[in-house]
Amino acid sequence: MVQAALNAFRIPDLRRKLLFTIALLVVFRIEAHVPVPNVNRTALSTVINHQSLLQLLNIFSGGSLQTFSIVALGVYPYITASIVMQLLIGVVPALTELQKEGEYGRNKINQYTRLLTVPLAIIQGYGQMVALNNYTSTPIFKDFGLFHGSTVFPTLEVLVSLAAGTVFAMWLGELITENGIGNGISLIIFAGIVSRLIPAFIQQWAAGNFGFLIVLGAFAVVVIGAIVFVSEGQRRIPVQYAKRIRGGRMYQGQSTHIPLRVNSAGMIPLIFAASIVILPSTVSSYFFGASQLWLRSVARALFNTFQPGNIWYWAIYFVLVIAFTYFYTSVTFQQQNLPETLQKNGGFIPGHRPGPPTARYLHYVLNRITLAGAFFLAIVAILPFFINLVSNQPTQQAQQTFSSTAVLIVVGVAIDTLKQLEAQLMMRQYQGFIR
Repeated sequence: MVQAALNAFRIPDLRRKLLFTIALLVVFRIEAHVPVPNVNRTALSTVINHQSLLQLLNIFSGGSLQTFSIVALGVYPYITASIVMQLLIGVVPALTELQKEGEYGRNKINQYTRLLTVPLAIIQGYGQMVALNNYTSTPIFKDFGLFHGSTVFPTLEVLVSLAAGTVFAMWLGELITENGIGNGISLIIFAGIVSRLIPAFIQQWAAGNFGFLIVLGAFAVVVIGAIVFVSEGQRRIPVQYAKRIRGGRMYQGQSTHIPLRVNSAGMIPLIFAASIVILPSTVSSYFFGASQLWLRSVARALFNTFQPGNIWYWAIYFVLVIAFTYFYTSVTFQQQNLPETLQKNGGFIPGHRPGPPTARYLHYVLNRITLAGAFFLAIVAILPFFINLVSNQPTQQAQQTFSSTAVLIVVGVAIDTLKQLEAQLMMRQYQGFIR
């Protein structure tokens, strides 16, 4: 691997891509320390240190939430916009036709995704400000509000700063994708997570929690190996192409395969499930100061039920991950329209007639292998609960130090980037990283 890294830096254009990628990631990390005005950071730090949910979000933002920098939202509004566009493509006929128009269609969909990112960033930023203010009696944002006359401008100032930071981070990610190595958006998330995971481990070491770190290290090795195994696992469906005549020439039939991945949904189900499972506690926090006693009691009970220390939190999280894995896999598979594509190109699966029989067979196989992928994601999602049982550490501390979603993202991005480097080296007849 060391030799492969040296070979990569010996190739001028590959070295330029690597240095360009590193330079833009450094720019993003610098941007993560540019503060947003009108924020009481002392009160914000106190709230984050006492809320496990906010600590988890702080890890995903690379520490930007604790300082509330201009990239406190990261690139997640862009990811949300991308997911929304993927779902709309399957239900809006105009977008479905646009996707079939090749490069032009993809460019237009990307343009719509970028435009959708801006309002989503503003909405998400305002929701985050409301939620943070509800966690404490000390105002975190000075003169907060959009409907109180003189307080409008300070709030708009924060929202515009957050939206601008998200757009700038999105632009950096697209530059990395076009001129660097790897997927730029994924690498920006990767850089933010790694920048927080390392200090979290150092903090545990300094506190003398060596037993906890040993258990955590063992879990990490097993989980990383399992993630690599499942992420690369696929079911290969054989496909046969009949003989074809083009331009007066006859082409022999070819044999190939359709690779159906065990985990074709990636990390998206974890993000969806996490968003749903934290929603009750977030909404219930709005009613802590209600005038009716019964409403305050219900809000407190609901808030305590959906905390990481409660087993119901993990049980619901487990079920939601499985459900969203099937949902997202089904949506993306329908968008690919593989049976129709095979039939148009003269391909068929041996033993199955083209058209509806092929579609039923592919759905049958996909549902079977997705079951394994869904249970794997669900087990990965609730790993902090098991770490708590083994190490006797608080679930909040286990989740802060070991975020299964963060590990899944880090490993997935690392594998994807290494594969791209591998391809670049193999094109130049160098031995790559993967052997």
